[in-house]
Amino acid sequence: MAEQLLIGPSRASVKLRSPWAVALLPFITFGIYHLVWWYRINRELRDVGHANGIDLGQNPTSSLLALFPGALIIIPPFVSYYRGTNRVIGAARLTGTEPVNGWIALILFIVIQPAYWAYLQSSLNKAWGAAAREPTDTSVQGGAP
Repeated sequence: MAEQLLIGPSRASVKLRSPWAVALLPFITFGIYHLVWWYRINRELRDVGHANGIDLGQNPTSSLLALFPGALIIIPPFVSYYRGTNRVIGAARLTGTEPVNGWIALILFIVIQPAYWAYLQSSLNKAWGAAAREPTDTSVQGGAP
């Protein structure tokens, strides 16, 4: 199952998902899980970006619509995946973890797309885990001296 984390002082909600689930569930659900997953990671990236004052995406609905029904036009899904990969790279840099390699992502995207999805989720899991371990700006409640 996915583990829920709250990140930063704004307490942005993110999930640690199994890369295996991300790669294999779209086949069982006829692609519906992939659309839900793509929307949710883009929403998480947007929320974490807003909380930290950087641009990790503005509208996750646009990213979703680029996949379906945008795939009918052919070009929008490629743009959405490219920008999504750059957002994942931005999240990794924000949290100080190793970002995905763009060339590996491209090869996986072309050859074995489910492996590409798992690769992105694995990087997000590392980024969210590192961000959850960072100290927050919350004050400690205590009595006056």
